[in-house]
Amino acid sequence: MAEFVIKLADERGKVQEQTQTAASAEELRGRFVQAGYHVFSVKPKGGFGLGSKKKTKLEPFLIFNQQFLTLVRAGLPIHGSLEMLAKNQKNPHFAGQLMNVTERVKAGDSLSVAFEAQGGFPVMYTTTLLAGERSGNLQEVLERFVSFQRVSLTFRKKLVASLIYPSVLIVIVIALFIFLITFVVPQFATLYDQMGSHLPGLTVLLLHFGLAAQHQGLYYGAGFAAVLYGLSRWAKTPGGRDRIDAFRIGLPVFGKIWIKYQVALFGRTLSTLLTGGLPLVPSLETAARSISSNRIAKAVFASVVKVREGKSLASSLESTKVFPGVAIEMISVGEQTGALPQMLNSVSEFFEEDVETALTAAMALIEPMILLVMGVFVVIILIALYLPIFSLGSVQQMG
Repeated sequence: MAEFVIKLADERGKVQEQTQTAASAEELRGRFVQAGYHVFSVKPKGGFGLGSKKKTKLEPFLIFNQQFLTLVRAGLPIHGSLEMLAKNQKNPHFAGQLMNVTERVKAGDSLSVAFEAQGGFPVMYTTTLLAGERSGNLQEVLERFVSFQRVSLTFRKKLVASLIYPSVLIVIVIALFIFLITFVVPQFATLYDQMGSHLPGLTVLLLHFGLAAQHQGLYYGAGFAAVLYGLSRWAKTPGGRDRIDAFRIGLPVFGKIWIKYQVALFGRTLSTLLTGGLPLVPSLETAARSISSNRIAKAVFASVVKVREGKSLASSLESTKVFPGVAIEMISVGEQTGALPQMLNSVSEFFEEDVETALTAAMALIEPMILLVMGVFVVIILIALYLPIFSLGSVQQMG
């Protein structure tokens, strides 16, 4: 008998984690499924998977799945395909995970359980594999997951590409500001100190700030880095994630874009799972865990309770008052016509296009604003630096 850490949800959608003893992960999973629980994952306590929390990057994982699908189509055994792909991986961490999966499959574990034991893989992936194993259509569900990954990666690359130019502008503005404050301003401070002339208040303030930044810049930098590190640690806590998500949603323009992006991700994830043959409730729970936004994830988990009570998905999501009205209407039509997975894909496509358009428009406004802010800062600094020279010239003319 071995100890396992099992993560599950009861009929009310309450998620919990327990340590249980069982002969195998499959036996423990089956025990809780028969008792009416939805099992998210079963991992050996203190094992390889439990300590391996590093997430696999999306692009290498997509390439792996494309290669794995090709080998499965060709009729190669699963463990042989995994072993071959593991040997060809450049990332030693990912290669080690695949070798561990291979060993578990050889020992009799199912593919979904073997991947769950690693940690760091998308919950949607292991759930999709489980659905394929139960239905006997592993190749088909892998094809759907690869298609889902490809679309997600393409959309993410478009979003990143639209943010590159504004990010470069911000970096240039910050670098220019640091250069002016730490190098140019102290030079003027030395000049005016030698002249011994009376300086305006704005100039004195800027010179003091520049000299402090030059002599204590390393301490400021270290303090800033410490604050960033503390924030990054806090952001990983449940309370931190909630606060950051609330901040994102509350932003004037980007809050709506963030919600639409998460709704698009939810729709495509749920559609893929339903098309793979997974029931609605487990699909909803898995989709909720795949969402980055805590607020939307909690809304989906709340809708699970109502769906269990027999209410429609559209009315359950509408009661959370989080999902956009257009998404609710489209999901309602999909339920009434019996084409929910197809309609969910339409929801995703609609909001992905909306997000792309809105983000492009927002960036078109932000870029000139960044340049304007940069210009204002430079002008203020130049005025403060050259004001004493102008004043001195005026005095000499009057004399």
